[in-house]
Amino acid sequence: MTPETVLIIGAGQGGLQAAISLRQSGFAGTITLIGGEPGLPYQRPPLSKAYLRDGKAEALYLRPESFFDAKQIDYRPDTWVEAIDRTAQRVTVTGQSGAHALPYDHLVLATGTRNLRPPIEGIGLACDLRTLRDAQTLRDRLSQPTRIAVIGGGFIGLEFAAVARALGHEVAIIEAAPRLMARAVSAKMSAHFAELHRDWGNRLHLGQAAIAVEPSGVTLADGTKIASDFVLLAAGVRPNTELAEAAGLACDNGVRTDARLLTSDPAISALGDCASFPDPRSGAQIRLESVQAATDHARLIAKRIAKGDAAPYSAQPWFWSDQGPCKLQIAGFATPDAAEEEIAAGIIGRFDASGLSAIETLDNARAHMRARKLIASPVPITRAELEEIAA
Repeated sequence: MTPETVLIIGAGQGGLQAAISLRQSGFAGTITLIGGEPGLPYQRPPLSKAYLRDGKAEALYLRPESFFDAKQIDYRPDTWVEAIDRTAQRVTVTGQSGAHALPYDHLVLATGTRNLRPPIEGIGLACDLRTLRDAQTLRDRLSQPTRIAVIGGGFIGLEFAAVARALGHEVAIIEAAPRLMARAVSAKMSAHFAELHRDWGNRLHLGQAAIAVEPSGVTLADGTKIASDFVLLAAGVRPNTELAEAAGLACDNGVRTDARLLTSDPAISALGDCASFPDPRSGAQIRLESVQAATDHARLIAKRIAKGDAAPYSAQPWFWSDQGPCKLQIAGFATPDAAEEEIAAGIIGRFDASGLSAIETLDNARAHMRARKLIASPVPITRAELEEIAA
């Protein structure tokens, strides 16, 4: 039986896409989209790149205000869900009109993630880069020459560092792991980006955790003092699962779902960065921090709700990171312990016990698109086919 009322918690790209896809799939019932931030839903990836340079917030908006009226989507910004009552199938929300309950026939959790706060003394002094408001604050701070310490050598920290350095600021990157982007890319690609950042003038402090943040800078585990005027914290994220946990839903590095993205309650789905789901390739439970995954999840959930489509999630993941003039693209998903092999200059294959799991490319969009088609192939991939990616 098709639900008549769908309530979506989270108005990021995944949550908004769920609302859009429901209408595109012919769903004629009530859709309520709840967002914790004020204003219209917007893109997050440009916050660490283009927005810091141009400050054009209007370019980030995913849909104009008129869209929600036209599609009969009840969008409620600046509103927070306090609790989920699974028995009554309703949620308690607080917003500008106070606290009240909203019913649902099906609930979609698109609650995303929040920045990880490591146990570092004085970490409250550090800046975040997660929301548009965060980015606006950072852009103001970048208006004058300054010294910046970035805690975290993942995508966000490195993208910010590249922009800040290009604007003329002094940047020190602090990464507790022995190499950059260790969770996401091969050792060879990591080494290449370390060389790039050093060539741009960024100072790297690898294999040393930050243990204290003070107004004057950051102290590392070995006692090194890094002087800075402000500190950006980009040490990873954690999924927002508190609502799900309080409601008694199964959680495992995110809100646990099956292959159809249904939680342990068949009236509740989860998508995007907050969802833990079976990897279509390995069957292992994984969680992806990716706009592509969130929007693909949303489309699948919408088809299931609107049309009764019970197909499992099978989309191939892909990722990207723009750092300075360089574009890193990844087709597929590799665990940090995956073996690596250079296929051609700027093209690296990642392998596990089942074979090829991911392909990394640098400044080569054509090779990346070929890699995505190859990764999606259900048959074993030959060495010759791998080499053809670079042709």
